[in-house]
Amino acid sequence: MPGTRKLGRPTDHRRAMLRAMVTYLLENGKIETTVTRAKEVSSMTEKMITLGKAGDLHSKRQVFSYVTKEAVAKKLFDEIAPSYEGRKGGYTKIVKIGPRRGDAAEMAIISLV
Repeated sequence: MPGTRKLGRPTDHRRAMLRAMVTYLLENGKIETTVTRAKEVSSMTEKMITLGKAGDLHSKRQVFSYVTKEAVAKKLFDEIAPSYEGRKGGYTKIVKIGPRRGDAAEMAIISLV
């Protein structure tokens, strides 16, 4: 189930951060972040794409309540979800890129497949 990692943040900050990161990933196609954040963002992004593939009213309301930009939510339903119509899952890819220079946190690039 998505949302099991606490990421060292209070609940409201963590949810806001994940919403922003999912929105940015859907908007731009890839993000560079830490591995643990990438795993959380990946699970939520896959859930949003699955809702986008359903395309009914309830799914649209769920996506619009989570994604912070209306234009990105429309892009999800119009462009992103139809491109994954033949896939049953695995819409994102995480590639580890090594430690961060400042604190040696393991970094990764998460991108849409």
